[in-house]
Amino acid sequence: MLAFLVKRIAATIPVLLIVAVLVFLLLRLTPGDPAAIIAGDAASPENVAKIRENLGLSKPLVTQFAIWFGHLLEGDLGQSYFFKMQVSTLISQRIEPTLALSFCTIVIAIVVAVPLGVIAAWRQGGWLDRALMGFSVMGFSIPVFVLAYLLIWLISIKLGWLPVQGYERLEKGFVPFIRHLILPSITLSVIYIALIARVTRAAVQEVLSEDYIRTARAKGLPENRVLIGHALANAAVPIITVIGIGIALLIGGVVVTESVYGIPGLGRLTVDAVLARDFPTIQGVILFFSFVYVLINLLVDVSYLFFDPRIRY
Repeated sequence: MLAFLVKRIAATIPVLLIVAVLVFLLLRLTPGDPAAIIAGDAASPENVAKIRENLGLSKPLVTQFAIWFGHLLEGDLGQSYFFKMQVSTLISQRIEPTLALSFCTIVIAIVVAVPLGVIAAWRQGGWLDRALMGFSVMGFSIPVFVLAYLLIWLISIKLGWLPVQGYERLEKGFVPFIRHLILPSITLSVIYIALIARVTRAAVQEVLSEDYIRTARAKGLPENRVLIGHALANAAVPIITVIGIGIALLIGGVVVTESVYGIPGLGRLTVDAVLARDFPTIQGVILFFSFVYVLINLLVDVSYLFFDPRIRY
């Protein structure tokens, strides 16, 4: 177990290094000049050249990467061109809204999707099973931003139940905090409910045909114990896998959701940094997301040991 953890943690180093190199090259080889954006439309070529010199953008790519990577090894993600502050400080300021949105989204998705998938597998071919399949198709088909605007129009504008946009930190009170999170969390959770419910249904349905399920029923065990204690417990590995994939996919979802709902999180920071061609900020956020992605995959692999003792690393 310990050897497995050490190997997986060590494997993250070359992955993050490759990501750093690719992001560094892609950002600098795509059209656009951050110096021109910072200087403004009315700036002279001399002013733009001076800004490029101050930012170090006039140096060769190899030199720029060596300087940036050297600072990275020291734990310094650099200073934002656009926000005029350390990237690590920016990330620390914006991480709370993103974590809160992601946590609420995945909790809603698991609480709704897993019971739906189990019941749909139990009542295979029934109306709930068909309804779940229809909802899954709809959840995968509707873009997040379209669903967001529909919910804003219905829940916030027409009914006036929840705020349209914005975010309130937890320190200002739980009620305003959760009121601003409910709508974006529901918006973002729809696709994950569809994904997790379908995988849960397929996994439980396969387990329900096993001999030990028939034996459990023949012993007179209550149906809820058969479904939860035997079927769901033995179908946990694929369900945990898809939940881990869903958490990793939240990285893309929060960018759109935070932009629509005006949430000042890492997703919104990424959009602002891309529009401003803010290289250090984009690189820092992508590296942070990459680290989170690798960490989630590691936690999912370790969780297999608890849900299926037959698995050994």
